[in-house]
Amino acid sequence: MGENMIKSMTGFGRGEYSDGKRNITAEIKTVNHRYSDISVKMPRRYSFAEEKIKAAAREKVKRGKAEISIMVENVTEDDMSVRLNTLMAEQYINNLRTLKEGYGLTGDISIELVASMPDVMRSVPEVEDEDEVIAAMQEAVTAAAARLDEMRIREGKKLAEDLLMRGRLVRDIVGKIEERAPMVVKDYTDKLRNRIKELTEEAVDVSEDRILMEAAVFADKSNITEELVRLDSHMEQLGSILTSESGPVGKKLDFLVQEMNRETNTIGSKANDLEITALMLEAKSEIEKIREQVQNIE
Repeated sequence: MGENMIKSMTGFGRGEYSDGKRNITAEIKTVNHRYSDISVKMPRRYSFAEEKIKAAAREKVKRGKAEISIMVENVTEDDMSVRLNTLMAEQYINNLRTLKEGYGLTGDISIELVASMPDVMRSVPEVEDEDEVIAAMQEAVTAAAARLDEMRIREGKKLAEDLLMRGRLVRDIVGKIEERAPMVVKDYTDKLRNRIKELTEEAVDVSEDRILMEAAVFADKSNITEELVRLDSHMEQLGSILTSESGPVGKKLDFLVQEMNRETNTIGSKANDLEITALMLEAKSEIEKIREQVQNIE
């Protein structure tokens, strides 16, 4: 199947790589986010590799917030060099002599003393071969991204199963409402007829035509057939996106959920019936859960 996997935006992956000079560990942690946002934490002396690392992660993280940490353990001294600052040492020695002579102090100005003065010797990050470091880091990041991907696909599979189940529930509810809807107009017509009978006590003859006309106006106002058909088709689309589309589908699903909410709100406002209202509340609660889950899909 490869790419047509629903992926969760949340996950963690760790990868290690050693090129003989340095052992590199990369960790990637992702959480949901509307766009793609990748940040890297790493030792400053390797910051030249940052863009390449982001590019390697972007292969797998299309949407979501990713934090990448890179740890480097140097096996050789290639990435560091110790520099002697002769100007600094000379000034220390001169100042120490002045101090000794000016105040008649005793004691030698020794190598231990001069070497221990701040900044006489400094270890400087010095990366010999940047391309070599970048290549090694990309290996570690790619391995971490592959682990991350496995976890996100596993989580995505669970999310998809849950969403498909909820989609089926809503379709069942739509079916029940479709069965109930024609009864609503019939109930209204019967109530209207009885109410008129009570009020007039048979004294005035209200024509059946008039009653049927009222019922027709009511039927028109409370007609939810189109909305039900659309809601059902949204649920069907949810199923087909989850089972057969490839690549990131999160944004498409976000939009679909907005459409579902629009139909349920209209049905809710039109339905003059307790039973339909109760069923709609059930459907709305499922759609809210669908909305929450979709937030986690890439």
